[in-house]
Amino acid sequence: MFIQKKYAQPFAMWLLPLLFFSYQFILRLWPGLMMHPIMQQFSIDARHFGLMAAFYYFGYAGMQIPIACLMEKIPTKWILFLFIMLCGIATLLFTWTNNFYIACGCRFLIGAGSAAGFLGVSKVISEWFPAKNYSKMIAYSFSIGLLGAIYGGKPVSLLIDHFHWQRVAIALSIAAIIIATLNVLFLKAPAKNYGTIEKADFKFKTLVRLLSSPEMVMLAMANLFMVGALEGFSDVWGVPYLMTAYSIEKGTAAELISFIFFGMLFGGPVLTALGKRFGHYNIIAGCGLVMSFLFMLMLLTPYYSGPLLACLFFLVGILCCYQVLVFTAGSTLVKPQYLGVTIAFLNSVNMLGGSFFHTLIGTVMDFYRSGAGQYNLYSYHHALMVIPIFSALGAAILLVLNVQARLVTDLNLYPCELDVRD
Repeated sequence: MFIQKKYAQPFAMWLLPLLFFSYQFILRLWPGLMMHPIMQQFSIDARHFGLMAAFYYFGYAGMQIPIACLMEKIPTKWILFLFIMLCGIATLLFTWTNNFYIACGCRFLIGAGSAAGFLGVSKVISEWFPAKNYSKMIAYSFSIGLLGAIYGGKPVSLLIDHFHWQRVAIALSIAAIIIATLNVLFLKAPAKNYGTIEKADFKFKTLVRLLSSPEMVMLAMANLFMVGALEGFSDVWGVPYLMTAYSIEKGTAAELISFIFFGMLFGGPVLTALGKRFGHYNIIAGCGLVMSFLFMLMLLTPYYSGPLLACLFFLVGILCCYQVLVFTAGSTLVKPQYLGVTIAFLNSVNMLGGSFFHTLIGTVMDFYRSGAGQYNLYSYHHALMVIPIFSALGAAILLVLNVQARLVTDLNLYPCELDVRD
């Protein structure tokens, strides 16, 4: 009985923030399922739609470090309650407004609230589980959390088709209230800290030192450039592109996109094993190059084959898990007590990639739209071409970083003051 209780309570505490982590993926994918209704409601073009979608990532990236700081001073359950409620209220406001600027503000707030999802899960794991299980539990969290992305595709699309999208949004707002209530009522800190991970130092000078490291900046920029396949394509532009390119229904397009998230369920363990065998930088760079090739293949192939596209997107999903290796590589550059601020920094830059790609894709689409103001396949092809181009550029940065890392190791030079190997 003691053993059962010992393991049951940590997993119960872990599932509470994990429920929100899964839920926030649905809010993240929401605009891609309603591109045309949203554009009609707010009377906007693709550039403004991309800007609206980008505000989610501005909020998410901007709140990573502040929320991490708050969680060091305020009980996690109250942080989660506040930011989950923020997501629900902002979703409700987005549903009711016809003002474009208010809508952008709502997406910003939804992103800011969603930032507490991953950080809440990470915090609870560090409190309730031994340090040796931290990486494993984070991997499990991503696998389960991605179920929200999978069910945020075709199932939610079918709900939108059968009910007005505003009713579905109201239901999502109610779900947020329920999840927030469960967390504030039942989530608690352990009587003793089961984990042994040292607390991160979130002082401003720590961030300055982190940003002064060329290795860390190059790693973050490569991550930003390679994130287009996930945060640019699968989050928003993938569904409308597939509908335009192959004349398929929205539900079918959303189902195909969900194979990216299915692939991500398996990509973490696969790439982690390859990273240990061949080196993290090499595998991350390889992921960028292969993703670039697969996207070029998709954009240049005019024939529709559902099974082939499903396989292609499944492979893309596996490759998108390179982000796990980015966090691992970043952790090797700093002392253990700076792990939290390092992960928050890398995750912030990663999410800024969503803002970058949504804004860029929308702008290019407007530039290449037809004379009648329609967004045809020609405009989509030119706009989405930025994804393989930047993915290849990110891979090139990683290859340079790998060479530099080898040189630094050979000469025993570690310029960053946060380096774990003083």
